[in-house]
Amino acid sequence: ADVETFALTCPLITKSDGKKFGKTESGNIWLDPKRTTPYKFYQFWLNVSDDDAERYIKIFTSLEKDVIDTLAEQHKQDPGQRILQKRLAEEVTRLVHSQEALDAAIEASNILFGKATKDALEKLDEQTLLDVFDGVPRANVAKTDLEAGIPIVDFLAVNTQIFPSKGEARKMVQGNGVSANKDKVTLDKTMNATDLIDGKYILVQKGKKNYYLVVVE
Repeated sequence: ADVETFALTCPLITKSDGKKFGKTESGNIWLDPKRTTPYKFYQFWLNVSDDDAERYIKIFTSLEKDVIDTLAEQHKQDPGQRILQKRLAEEVTRLVHSQEALDAAIEASNILFGKATKDALEKLDEQTLLDVFDGVPRANVAKTDLEAGIPIVDFLAVNTQIFPSKGEARKMVQGNGVSANKDKVTLDKTMNATDLIDGKYILVQKGKKNYYLVVVE
């Protein structure tokens, strides 16, 4: 018997530089959260170019034309606010994953790019944590050393060499300029196994913007 079949096609979607949509330097962007975490998915849309954001928000969302036109005009008035990218990222992440996943992605973004608490850091699963701190300098510490307890100055200047000397580490800690897992540390702090995130990591912040991910194995 004859079988009736149907096919749906659409033009190839490309980026403003002519490359295929969805391909990044680190690989494909997947809908499956096991392949691309909701955080990384959200960041992908957040970081598209202005031209691509204006095209993609028309293709990948169900926003009304007048809403998109208003967003585009607001964006042109202050491109630095990335209004189009933020709305695009929110709409598509919510559509593909969920509102809860979107909220978590935004909270994860705030850990690196804004203010966040230790509680927010501890909520991250391991893969999302690694995605958030991809590219951040890393240091390794032996788990046996950490279990024995390491004075904070030694931890910063000997075990990890985040600071070039104990004197410099001590001075910055005294100046309230060092955090471990988003909590300020003092000179009497001893780093131990209770400081581990996901049983393996410690996030050190030096000043306002310098992060180090300490991997304990």
